Parts: sequence; structure tokens; C-alpha cells
Amino acid sequence: MKNANRLLLLDQTERKLAPFKELGTIIIPPNGWIHTIRTTLKMSLRQLGNRLNITAQSTKEIEEREANGTITLNSLSETARGLDMKLVYGFVSKHNSLEEMIEQRAQEIARQIVMRTNVTMTLEDQQNSNERIKKSIAQKTMEIKNEMPKYLWD
Repeated sequence: MKNANRLLLLDQTERKLAPFKELGTIIIPPNGWIHTIRTTLKMSLRQLGNRLNITAQSTKEIEEREANGTITLNSLSETARGLDMKLVYGFVSKHNSLEEMIEQRAQEIARQIVMRTNVTMTLEDQQNSNERIKKSIAQKTMEIKNEMPKYLWD
């Protein structure tokens, strides 16, 4: 049951993240989105500031914080409303899927565990064949993937 719930949660999360995948290729403007949209709309710093109930200087600071990556989500959301827009935020995986991410991490851990055991066995002159090592790594990967132990992301 626990595994079925995990698989369901994984599937639901994958579907929620799917729309963001193609956004991973979008290049963020060098001066940030706020500056780009404001200037495209021919809106001055003062005009946007008035919409946000702040000064033109504070509006400029918001643009600078976005450009250097120190802006908060709250500030981005408020500024989006001032631009008559909506902030949408999500994550784009570096992998094809969350399942692939889990598989890759499980395989890394499995390899470490099996190779650590293999070193001990080699020292005792009981070395395994490469085929046996690969099989052990595959088995341990499947075990880790199915159990999703707490140490998976350590």
C-alpha cells in the first residue's frame, strides 16, 4: 500500500510539473522580466511605482534585485499584479522525469554499497566477477528505488 501511494504521488507530481518542461528552454532577459515587460509596455519606473504604491527608486531596486537573483517570490508576485500579470512559478527537472532522478540516485548509492563490499571481498581474496558486480548493483538499485529509504538524498 505504501509503495502504491508513493507511485500515485510520483505520477501526480509528474503531471503537475509537465507544463513547465518546455519553459526550461526559455532564456531570462539579462535585465530581468520586470524591466523587460515594463519597457515593452512603455511604462516608466514612476508609473509602475504608483501601481505598487512605492517610489520610482524602489521600483528600480526591485528590478535590480530581480536581475541579480535576490528578489523574493512575494515581491515578484506583487510586481506582477502591478503589471496586470500573474506570477507562475515551478520547477523544471534536469532529468526526463522524477522517476529517472530517483533511479539515477538509487544507482549511485547501490554502486557505492556494492563496491564497498567488493573491496572487502577482494582483500579477503574472494573477488566477484564484473558480471556479478553489475547484477548486484542492479538488484540493490531496484531495492533502494522501491524502498525509498531516508538516506536516498544524503
